[in-house]
Amino acid sequence: MIIRIFRVEIDPNLREEFESEFSSVSIDAVTSSKGYRQVSIAKPTKWTPNEYAMISEWDSEDALEEFVGENWNEAFIPEGMAKFVRSCSVHHYHRW
Repeated sequence: MIIRIFRVEIDPNLREEFESEFSSVSIDAVTSSKGYRQVSIAKPTKWTPNEYAMISEWDSEDALEEFVGENWNEAFIPEGMAKFVRSCSVHHYHRW
């Protein structure tokens, strides 16, 4: 099993719209993919007020490749979501 942690820093002027879209468009992109096991999203704390996270679990590297493509080590931004992103990163881990 692979854990994928996506972190995104947003434009705070677009927070309300981002939260609505992140919890629908981005979640739908993951949950409609084969090999996805679970996903959760997280809101910022006071130390990183504009940073959100999505943590997803996948059956395998093959499942991630089917979802994101050959370069599944790169961030995947669903259509229409790029306007919110100031910066982002993605990290992967094997479940221990």
